[in-house]
Amino acid sequence: MLKGIRATLLSCGSATKVELSEKLGISFPTITKFVNQMEEAGELITLGLDESSGGRRAQRYAYNPDYQLGVALFLERTESQYTIYNSLGEVKEKGMSPGFLLDGIEMLTEQIESLIDRFPRIGSLAFGVPGSVNDGRIIYIPGYEKYHDFDLKDHFESRFELPVVVENDMNAAVLGYYDKLDDRENPSLVYFYFGQNGPGAGILVNGNVVRGSTSFSGEVSFVPLYDNRNFYQAMTDAEGQTGTINEAGGIDAVSRLIASFTAILNPNAVIFSRDEVSERLLSAISARSASYISKEHLPKLVPSDWQEDYLNGLKRLGLNLLISAGH
Repeated sequence: MLKGIRATLLSCGSATKVELSEKLGISFPTITKFVNQMEEAGELITLGLDESSGGRRAQRYAYNPDYQLGVALFLERTESQYTIYNSLGEVKEKGMSPGFLLDGIEMLTEQIESLIDRFPRIGSLAFGVPGSVNDGRIIYIPGYEKYHDFDLKDHFESRFELPVVVENDMNAAVLGYYDKLDDRENPSLVYFYFGQNGPGAGILVNGNVVRGSTSFSGEVSFVPLYDNRNFYQAMTDAEGQTGTINEAGGIDAVSRLIASFTAILNPNAVIFSRDEVSERLLSAISARSASYISKEHLPKLVPSDWQEDYLNGLKRLGLNLLISAGH
């Protein structure tokens, strides 16, 4: 009930009790009960009385977007970025903290405590991590043993009694990119990122993020592209250092991966972090990919702002929690 009222007011801007009753298919007395409770709590704003249509003038209501705030925070090796936003997605504060992945959960918990102290209306937490996540538990996060097999969702829900969502970084990024597209578009997308923690991909089909049966989807490091090397090994040099896409071997490996995605998923586009590619590099990858699969079937290769997409995806997940709070 509350979710329906919130969603309707946020999408429509304002409504009367009669309009809410009609849109939600719920009786007027029931709508009145909940609207009165929400108004008393400060969750709704009254906009005055509508013009009379012959009967009693109706009160018009809008949602108070600052009634609850959300936090979106993503964890990387060297830094953690966060955004605090209201129910309209308007940013109240953006900031950067040291990386918490090597420090452990205590330092991250202190960071969240400090944010809640400064913004007591925080009502949801959305975390992004460079690893596979199954219902809030981090099941695969190479290089960060303190977080391996750790239930981040349960930890923070128990600690702060707030709804929490935990998402893989690339799943959040592809969701954030999709969220800014035209509503009429319904593409299949792959978001590819090399990053600080090795390669990963977010896959979205018909508006839904593909997580797989064990939430391991997108771990492209393991794709066996060559007889004796998987994708990660193909992007690593003889000294064990991570290579770059710019190198000839890197271009071929990425092109083979795109050909594989094309043959299996046939996506509309593959998104790259614009910090990792140039137009010239994307042209080289496109040309090499066409040596494996006919060009007419290949996806568009698109550069985008990975950090912005990542935070936007987490923000979208956190907004869903805010709207759903209290049912």
